[in-house]
Amino acid sequence: MPEAAPPAASSPSLSSSSPASSLVPASLLLSRGVVRLEVMLKLTTAILALAAGVYTYLGVRDLLNGSATTVFFAALIYSVAVSVGIYAFWVFLMQFMPHVVDRAGRWLMFGCMLLGSLMIVAMSSWLNASALAGAAAIRQHLAITVQDYTRDLDAANTNAIAAQGLLPDIQIAASRFAKLAEAERTGSLTGTSGSGTVVQLMTQMSSQLDSLGKEVEASGKRVSTLFEEGGKHLAKMRELVSDRGPIGERSDGFATESLALMGVIANLQQTSVAPAVKRAATSLSSSFIAPAASGRSLDLADRQTAVVGKVEGAVAVQATSLAAAADAILDRPKIEPARFQAMSPAEAVLRYAGDFIPSWAGAISIDLMPAVLVLILCVVHSAIRREGLPASHASTMTAAELMAALRMAREVEQASRAAADPATPIVTDQPAPFVEPAAATDENVTALASARHVK
Repeated sequence: MPEAAPPAASSPSLSSSSPASSLVPASLLLSRGVVRLEVMLKLTTAILALAAGVYTYLGVRDLLNGSATTVFFAALIYSVAVSVGIYAFWVFLMQFMPHVVDRAGRWLMFGCMLLGSLMIVAMSSWLNASALAGAAAIRQHLAITVQDYTRDLDAANTNAIAAQGLLPDIQIAASRFAKLAEAERTGSLTGTSGSGTVVQLMTQMSSQLDSLGKEVEASGKRVSTLFEEGGKHLAKMRELVSDRGPIGERSDGFATESLALMGVIANLQQTSVAPAVKRAATSLSSSFIAPAASGRSLDLADRQTAVVGKVEGAVAVQATSLAAAADAILDRPKIEPARFQAMSPAEAVLRYAGDFIPSWAGAISIDLMPAVLVLILCVVHSAIRREGLPASHASTMTAAELMAALRMAREVEQASRAAADPATPIVTDQPAPFVEPAAATDENVTALASARHVK
């Protein structure tokens, strides 16, 4: 029986499993990771492109007009085109950009990525934002419009009731002339009692001013009624803003209420009594006709004429005061209420973009998230090229790779022999001749044939 092999014979197998040989280079790990995540990258890009297409469909649907079928198919085709375009764009970049190593080519690829990103934002992101925040943007537009109409209604009401501030002055003037008339009946002004020229003139001035005061007072009641009506329209508009129904129907109802409110504001401006006060004041001073003295004696007539002159001066002063107050009211700027402009969700999102930055960020991130994956791939491939990809281990090589390596080794060996001896023919792709292994010379190794004979 041959002697058994000593334990030292198994040392090569033990050395192959040492910790040093089990260390895998980082470049190889990165390369394997890229291969494993290739399907994940494409799946992620496809899901993001699909999400962008869905929100694009929701956004573009509100911009199209026509029958329900036409709108559906048109929006569907557009959203599908957007999804395919986004997916193809990012897959192209993932496939080619990491392998472009020269500086000029890399900058060109970055330029293409920037241009494509801008096009994606133009054709998809703003529609995504419209789908995400369109209703909220329209609601904000309605709320801002309500604030504007509230301001206009208050300003019109202020201008309309400003003339009410003249009512005390008018009533005081009318009461003063009435009291002077009563005093003249006892002879306090001319020294002769009775109801002559001065009493008639005082009574006439008091009646005119009293009529003007009643007109101003009646105007105040009309202004109050119109203001209450405008307040009801504003309350209805606020209900439409805070309601949770379809935003399109609420916008239509809001437009109806806004037209009614604009009519109320116009009526308020026409109801102002300031122009009437101005005309009445002008009439008091310009159309004043001093009556002739009706006294039976010359002395009484002279006294009546003197009193009438004083009355004319008082009337002129009162008329000037009222006209100046009316002018101050009329000089106020006329209220021009803004006409309500209905908007689509996309238009509202664009107008109030600064108020919906989170929605815009989410909409753009859905479309441009693959850009981060592209940059990660560029960094990983750059690290692989910098460290150098090591030769594959036998345990990781496929059968095709092993055959290709053996074929390449034979070709290199034949090329080396041909270079050393030109007369030697080069034979390629021929199976290697079988060579019977030489008998082992090691004393601890027994040939297979000898072992059989020993048995």
